[in-house]
Amino acid sequence: MAGAKKNFKATKKFEKKHLKGVLDQRKAGAKIKQRQQIKAKKQSKRANDAEFYKGGEADGGRPGKPNGKSKTANVNDMSVDDFFGGGFEIIEKSQPGKKTSKKLGKRKRDEPNEDEAASDDGSDLEISADELPMASGSEDEGDEDDEDIGMSKEAMDALAQDDPEFYKFLKENDPEALEFDDADLAEVDELSASEEAEEDQPKKKRKKDKKQAKADELDEDDTDDNELTRPMVARWKAAMSERQSLKAARQVVLAFRSAAHLNTDDETEERKLPYKISSPEVFHDILIVALKQIPEVLQHHVPIKESSSGKVHVPTDSKKFKTLSMLLKSYVSAILHLLGTLSDDATLKLTLSAITPLVPYLLSFRKLLKNLIKTVVEFWSQSTSSDTTRITAFLVLRRLVVVGDKGVREAVLKATYQGLIAGSRVTNINTIQGINLMKNSAAELWGLDQNIGYTTAFTFIRQLAIHLRNSIVHNQNDSYKTIYNWQYVHSLDFWSCVLAEHCSPLKEAEAGKESQLKPLIYPLVQVTIGAMRLIPTATYFPLRFQMIRSLLRISRSTGTYIPLASALLEVLSSAEMRKSPKPSTIKPLDFHIAYKAPKSYLRTRVYQDGVGEQVVELFSEYFVLWSTNIAFPEFALPVIIMLKRWLKQSRKKTGGNNNNKVRAGLVLLVQKLEANAKFIEGKRAKVDFAPKDRAQVDAFLKDFEWEKTPVGAYVVAQRKAGAEKAKMLEQARKEDERKRKEEEREALEENAAELDDDEDMEDFDDEDEDGEEESSDEED
Repeated sequence: MAGAKKNFKATKKFEKKHLKGVLDQRKAGAKIKQRQQIKAKKQSKRANDAEFYKGGEADGGRPGKPNGKSKTANVNDMSVDDFFGGGFEIIEKSQPGKKTSKKLGKRKRDEPNEDEAASDDGSDLEISADELPMASGSEDEGDEDDEDIGMSKEAMDALAQDDPEFYKFLKENDPEALEFDDADLAEVDELSASEEAEEDQPKKKRKKDKKQAKADELDEDDTDDNELTRPMVARWKAAMSERQSLKAARQVVLAFRSAAHLNTDDETEERKLPYKISSPEVFHDILIVALKQIPEVLQHHVPIKESSSGKVHVPTDSKKFKTLSMLLKSYVSAILHLLGTLSDDATLKLTLSAITPLVPYLLSFRKLLKNLIKTVVEFWSQSTSSDTTRITAFLVLRRLVVVGDKGVREAVLKATYQGLIAGSRVTNINTIQGINLMKNSAAELWGLDQNIGYTTAFTFIRQLAIHLRNSIVHNQNDSYKTIYNWQYVHSLDFWSCVLAEHCSPLKEAEAGKESQLKPLIYPLVQVTIGAMRLIPTATYFPLRFQMIRSLLRISRSTGTYIPLASALLEVLSSAEMRKSPKPSTIKPLDFHIAYKAPKSYLRTRVYQDGVGEQVVELFSEYFVLWSTNIAFPEFALPVIIMLKRWLKQSRKKTGGNNNNKVRAGLVLLVQKLEANAKFIEGKRAKVDFAPKDRAQVDAFLKDFEWEKTPVGAYVVAQRKAGAEKAKMLEQARKEDERKRKEEEREALEENAAELDDDEDMEDFDDEDEDGEEESSDEED
């Protein structure tokens, strides 16, 4: 009894601690054993088939009739072994009256079905040595083969790390399973061969194609070292131009991939390249052929149907598209890799232009599309990119928004905004033009689909508001720096561009409805006004002027009244503008490319003159928006009173501002405002409607040109003078840049000449030493 209880405890202990591990080990061993048995069975069948074919060839190429079976055996009554052992005799269609004794389940991959057998009735199956069928085992093995088809090179590399014993077994017994060199692209050749069937061709053309095929084989034999030559590229180009050949397209994509990875540092990657390129002419030819003709070939074989509304339809369910998908992905991946190695503007434009017609095909490949969007946005937002490159990249992004679904559009808009913010981090005289181009081009994307445009714009404007609130609530030493930087300023200016473009009355009249983005005007204005008044010091007057210009753009385009006079009057009331400045000889500050004034500029005449010019300019731009409004006299009166009060204060001998340039500009502004007020009073004295008639009030001087008003004429002259001044500054900057480059080049040439002289002197010293050694040897 004690022994039985002891055994029972030992059993329980074994079940608790060791049973699961033992069972797992047995299962793993059984799986490995089963796998090896399956492989061994496949190898034995292949060996038997090979012996059978060799025997058939020895007998004159015609297999015999084993087992004495009749020639007209019914395929439905045959097993797989009987079928492959039957010598591939002619299989006649089974009689309709006879019933098969065995019901087949899943049809084997290499077996013909009944319809195919019926169509081939009375004809021999001619099987060449290159087309020998692989013997399939049971249905379970067929399923396993189907799963193995999906294995990729990366999966096999992972298998080599996880299960090295099984990988070694595959390498020794089934090396074909480890070969993945362009196996996916091989289907393209099969599709091309099926399209170029000889049945539809005349005899002369058939002979010509055979000669061309022989020439291709000879060329492939001659180039065993995979060296790409210009005649090969020219032949592929002709084949794609004349016959839209997919075989040639496949070779071009392989060669293009080799060209894209030409300068890679990875030696293993270089060994995998299908072609070697050693000539720059060949590199140029294959790039031109691939970038120009591959999209045309794809469009020919898988045409895109586009509706008038911009929606596209790509037959993704067709056999052609599924076959060409690997070719397309390989081609686009090579383009993305090539873009990272290019610096020439013309080549970049050609490469990016090749992506635009392929966008509809890429909508099915989300991972590749994500990499494409990221790469194109990088080129669009890089400060080193030229205007041509930026515009070409923007056309790709616009095409993605037009033909993509909601997910693609949202991804493009978010990536574009992030690229704009990243590209505006550094703002100077050299980058401001590119940043303005980015803002103006990106603003167009938000109007293509205003539903998604509203949600993304609302999210990003809300994010700017949260940053402003956190900076106000957590009032620490550097909390304001999250607001007072170029990225925040350009963000607010960009959203003002978006709303100004898509909320204008002209755009709404074209669309026949109110813009969906219009509700965003109020929150953007509130965030902008809050940001400009966060630190009301003279150091950040340039930032205030930047934000006032953004708000003026919205007010000018949408007709929305935004109170900006108080923000400008605060500048005049500051200590910086009330007191007389100190004389200075420093360079004037460019307020268009600055958001912060250096300390050396504060209290100087140069800075005060610049601030005064900006105040007068912005006041005039603000009032010209309402220069034809019937309420202009009452609208301008408070500002006229405040400006006169400031001028009176500045004339005091003690505590006044004796800067005559600033005072002269403000006096002229007051005169123009008073003249415009009198002009409006004279016009409205002739009207016969009351203020309650809103339609009549809105129509007052609606067709009158604002340039003919006193303030309008002043603004026109002011803009013209500003444009001439900017032109002169730009010419001076370019001249300074040219002189600087010449000085750098001369310095480099002088350094090179000095290095050459030093090397010559060293060589001369070496010769003298050698001569002395030879003379000493002779004396010895």
